[in-house]
Amino acid sequence: MSLEERPVIKVRNLRKVYKVGTEKIVALDKIDVNINKGEICCVLGTSGSGKSTLLNMLAGLEKPSRGSVEIYGEDISKMSEKKLAVFRQKHIGFVFQSYNLIGSMTALENVTMPLIFRGVSKGKRVKKAEKMLKYVGLGGRMKHRPGEMSGGQQQRVGIARAFVTDPEVVFADEPTGNLDTKTTREVMEIMIGICRKNGSTMVLVTHDRDIAGYADRVLTIIDGNIVSDTVNDHAAQQNEGLA
Repeated sequence: MSLEERPVIKVRNLRKVYKVGTEKIVALDKIDVNINKGEICCVLGTSGSGKSTLLNMLAGLEKPSRGSVEIYGEDISKMSEKKLAVFRQKHIGFVFQSYNLIGSMTALENVTMPLIFRGVSKGKRVKKAEKMLKYVGLGGRMKHRPGEMSGGQQQRVGIARAFVTDPEVVFADEPTGNLDTKTTREVMEIMIGICRKNGSTMVLVTHDRDIAGYADRVLTIIDGNIVSDTVNDHAAQQNEGLA
């Protein structure tokens, strides 16, 4: 297997157990999965199914009770917090359901933040952030703060922030959970379009089957186990036009 053919994300025997008093809650149980470069992979499940826990494990936000998560051949589950932070800055972008924008900052300032952590000069980071905000349709809202924008506009800022560093992997946690149907479609098309254009891999979790329809591949999770792994060829062909 060549380097190009190796999976971007490789999960082996992943298990997560939480202790609640004297009781043990198995959130994930023996997950084995590969996710390839450029793949739009959806983890579909109801509340409490383990989908968000799985995303947290893949992103290194939580440590597994057992097993491993490798991204580009590096086991992130064994990294120190300092090394993991550097790794995320270099490779990963995040889109959150609740947007996670800083309320005192403008849209432009929010989007430049990941570039500040990378040490990009002020001129370059402002130019790149402006380009991303224009791409997501917010060219006229750069100076607005989150409280001055709708939910859909805030999520577009979140998308611009996630993609401004050209991440190789993007994790999206219920990215349209707070949006109406029309805005949901617009937001999904923006994210898929950028991923197709850049060749980024995206893992998104949702309870919404309509959202799952945008993915190349759908992993359905029930009670901490992946019960089906379905390839959606139609979505891949349809979404290619969004690049």
